[in-house]
Amino acid sequence: MSQMPDLQKTRDTRNIAIDKVGVKDIHYPIVVMDRSHDKQHTVARINMYVDLPEHFKGTHMSRFIEILNQHRGEITIRNMDKILAQMKQRLEASSAHVEMEFPYFIEKEAPVSRAKGLMEYQCRLHGLLDENEKTDFVLGVTVPVTSLCPCSREISTRGAHNQRSEVRVDIRMERFIWIEELISWVEECGSSPVYSLLKREDEKAVTEQAYDNPMFVEDIVRAVTQKLSSIEGIEWFRVECENFESIHNHSAYAMLER
Repeated sequence: MSQMPDLQKTRDTRNIAIDKVGVKDIHYPIVVMDRSHDKQHTVARINMYVDLPEHFKGTHMSRFIEILNQHRGEITIRNMDKILAQMKQRLEASSAHVEMEFPYFIEKEAPVSRAKGLMEYQCRLHGLLDENEKTDFVLGVTVPVTSLCPCSREISTRGAHNQRSEVRVDIRMERFIWIEELISWVEECGSSPVYSLLKREDEKAVTEQAYDNPMFVEDIVRAVTQKLSSIEGIEWFRVECENFESIHNHSAYAMLER
């Protein structure tokens, strides 16, 4: 049988290198470290890229999937550096990128009844291995909170409008930080936390907590910034908050990076 031509390795004459080329939106099982139960199995949406030198026509897309399959059952945050190194080596690249987004579940108790329910949080991990063999990892979480409008409470004689807010935090760390820790720090910074299961006595407690703790979207990003700035081992972070307004046909938004 004659050897099939490898068009991806043929020479391109336009002398244009590509920063990122690869595969997107792979759904794949991964294992995440769980502070309460050691490990948690979940399914991630994965993007994998490498750079492409100017002299190659294309990259070998199938090799990304082959690398994932070689690590089947062992795709964890702790071995992402090995996956990145293998991508660079097998695809003859100078840099490699992996992006993972996945749901993470935490058992959470209601504040009064102590009824337990599973809360879902969207998490992400981005890894880079550059041309100097330097790695860069960014951990991110999206945390829902309740926000109650200080202005509405001040001017209204019957209550105040409130809404669910979404706080996105991404950090670079000098030490290991649990996903659960990061989520709990963010939840402290809203008018009140959000729960998956609330009895009537719990509803009373969280609505009164929110009323006693009104916050603009600006207040939330500042509160998260104060909290993260006090944590040893966080070398960089970005905080975004979006309030899905209940009385407006738009969202309120704030972002801060340190």
